Parts: sequence; C-alpha cells; structure tokens
Amino acid sequence: MALAGVRVIELAGLAPAPFCGMILADFGAKVIRVDRTKVAMSLDTQGRGKQSVAINLKSSEGVAVLRKLCVQSDVVLEPYRKGVMEKLGLGPQELLKENPRLIYARLTGYGQSGSYAAAAGHDINYLAVSGLLSQLGRSEEKPYAPLNLVADFAGGGLTCALGIVLALLERTKSGKGQVIDASMVEGAAYTGSFIWKSRSIGMWDRSRGQNMLDSGAPFYDTYQTSDGKYMAVGAIEPQFYRQLLKGLELDAGELPPQMSFSDWPELRRTFTERFASKTQVDWSKIFDGTDACVTPVLSFDQVSSHPHNQERASFIKDSSGVESPKPAPVLSRTPAEPCLGPDPVIGEHTAEVLEAYGFTSAEIDKMRAAGVVECNAVKAKL
Repeated sequence: MALAGVRVIELAGLAPAPFCGMILADFGAKVIRVDRTKVAMSLDTQGRGKQSVAINLKSSEGVAVLRKLCVQSDVVLEPYRKGVMEKLGLGPQELLKENPRLIYARLTGYGQSGSYAAAAGHDINYLAVSGLLSQLGRSEEKPYAPLNLVADFAGGGLTCALGIVLALLERTKSGKGQVIDASMVEGAAYTGSFIWKSRSIGMWDRSRGQNMLDSGAPFYDTYQTSDGKYMAVGAIEPQFYRQLLKGLELDAGELPPQMSFSDWPELRRTFTERFASKTQVDWSKIFDGTDACVTPVLSFDQVSSHPHNQERASFIKDSSGVESPKPAPVLSRTPAEPCLGPDPVIGEHTAEVLEAYGFTSAEIDKMRAAGVVECNAVKAKL
C-alpha cells in the first residue's frame, strides 16, 4: 500500500485524531495507538488496522517508554491541549533533537498559538470561530452545525492526514522532519474556501438560507415523498432544471422563471406538492438515467444496497458484520486494504510492539509487574 513502511505513534484521543490515524492505517501505515493504563474500554471507534500499547504516562518509566517509541518512528500524532506534551518532556523540540526525521503532527481545535490556544472546545465551537457556522441554516432559523463533520473530520482529521503525507513527501527530498500545527478552526475555514472566494461573484449576497446553495433555491433542496422518505434535488444549470421539470411533469411556461428570487417560495410549494405524490422508489425510477440531478436520500440501511454503491463496492463489512465506508480515494496501483478484523483492545499489542522497538521480554515483564505498561493480549483473544 502507499504508506507501507511508515510507523506512526498515535496518542489516544477522540474523533479527529483517531480518524487521521485510521486514514494512515487504511493506506498501509503501521499505526500504534498509545492508550492509558487502567482504562476499561477504548472510546476510539476508528481503531481499524491499529495496534494498541497501554502505557502509564503518570510514571517517569512510562514516559521513557513512549519517548523510545516516538524517536524510532516516522510520525507522532498528538491531540492534546497545548503544553501537555511539553510537560512530559516529549514536545517536538525534544523529540526532533533525537530524531531529526520525525514528523510531529499536533491536531488541536485552535492551534498552537493565539489567545484560544489553550481553551477547550468542540466541533461546533471551531466551526463558529471559522466563520462557516454563520452560513449554515435555513432562512429565519438559527445557525446549525451539520453533525460534527466539518471541523472535527474534514478540517481536523482529514486535513491533518494531508499534512502528514505532505511532510513525508517533503522528507524524501530534505531528509528532515517537521512540526504540523493542524488547527480545526483553520482546517474548517480552508475547507470553506469556495464560500469565501465565491462571495465576489454574488453567490452569497442574500441572508443565510436564501442563496442558491444553502437551501434558499427550490431547485437545490430536499423534498419529502409520499412514503415519508426524501429526494435530493440539485438542478442548478438550465439544462438540468429542464430535466427536473420534465420528470415532475411540470410545464416551464406555466411556472415563474427559475432565477426569479421572489418567486422561489411559490416554486418550492409546487415542487413540495409534486414530490409528495409519489414514493421514493417511484421518483428514483423516473429520474435515474436522466441529468435532472435528483437522487434518493439514502439511509444507512439503504446505502450499501443502492446499485451504484454495490457496483463500486463502496461499503465494507468487518469480521463482525459491521458496515462502514471503504477508504477513499481509490488508487489504481496501491489501493487501501483496510483491516477487517476487530478494533484493538487496550493494550492488546503491548508486548508485541515493545519487542519490535527493542525491549527484551524480561524488560517488558518487569514493566508490566510495576504497572508501567499493561498487556491484554490474552483478554483480547477470549
């Protein structure tokens, strides 16, 4: 796979960093998740393909173990608040001295500098400070966050993974590692570059929820069908809009012009009534094979059985039968080969990994007895 041979130390966290680590593992990196000891269960639902080492970082011996892992790896991925790693003596300055080729990725909400750098927050806060949240929501309603996808995962985990791959590429030329300051505020804002840069062409002149792409336009929205499901409509261009009207059996001559803003409420009422007259399956049959840009809003239960997704094998099942999206994008020569086994139990690979990093069996046994590390390999196999 594309990242085969890359060794990553991922310090256990929530949501964005685990997603970043899973991306790297899916594409071939050896990702070792460092969990804390005396934790009953991992909250990492994105542990696919990772190994787990449990280390007591409250002990100086545990910190020394982690240091040895870090300086022998290619990437360190840490999701802690500013200053936590420095207090442990494991900040980038210290580790890059020992391993100048190390790529040290710091994934936080607000970044490593600025007045909010040490503040707590979640996706909705980062989205708010990025400016994007102000644009999300229907007309006359308060702004709303679209799940926790934009800041945590697009602006956070995915952007951080891109930074790591860029740094690995650059290292092939310079031979040097570097520090990645991945801020979810900035990552979210960068994800929204189109919004920022298209303001100059009049795409966002109206209030929130009244523009073409923010649910303002009746031809870019969702509509309920007679069976309580939904269809998504994205018929922006005139030729696609004509196909939409044809499928709905509406006469353009009897309707207001497509781009007459003042008539959009009337058009929406017309579309709403028409879509409510048939089931989702009925509308899918009418619009499939056309360029009307009308598609069913698929539930998680429906998505893998949709013909298009079936043909591309877009969803995979793990050994327990749990379904999830396959890694993207698809590479022609070195595609991702995601692990289909269960996610690691905390400490499942402690002994195996420590041996690979040069610790002897006697040293591992001694550390386990002293509570410096935890080994749960036997428990994992039960």
